[in-house]
Amino acid sequence: MNTRALVRLCLVSTIIIALDQATKALVATTLVLHESIPVIHGFFNLTHIMNPGGAFGLFAGHSPEVRKFFFLFVSSLVALMILWLYQRTAQTHRVLSFGLAAIFAGAVGNLIDRFRFGMVVDFLDFYLGAYHWPAFNVADSAITIGMVVFVYHVIFNKVPDL
Repeated sequence: MNTRALVRLCLVSTIIIALDQATKALVATTLVLHESIPVIHGFFNLTHIMNPGGAFGLFAGHSPEVRKFFFLFVSSLVALMILWLYQRTAQTHRVLSFGLAAIFAGAVGNLIDRFRFGMVVDFLDFYLGAYHWPAFNVADSAITIGMVVFVYHVIFNKVPDL
């Protein structure tokens, strides 16, 4: 990996992780657990939630030890796989490298929470009427955006042979 690609990874990751951790800290120090502040009535709240599970509450019903082991292991594995893929593609696929850096940073942002709290701070709460989309955070958003970029590259055959 060349210096430019490494700087890109570090810069994108640092910005996303810092934004993720700063927003989570702000929510945790401003809102009591489960407290909501309406931002757009009927559509969007800031709500302090501690998510013991994964995406959409996956594994939330398992014991804390099982969840912690599973998510720390999986998040670490994903982060390593993303770094490997980044190293193989960053020089030739610049847009993909931004997406991979976002996935990496999102995984690390949530991994930090899992190390600190055994769960993840979520706070972006979108809803329509009684239907609530599961709350999420900046790290989750980065992972989602990065995955959209990655899937685009896979669908349109813009991922190099690995």
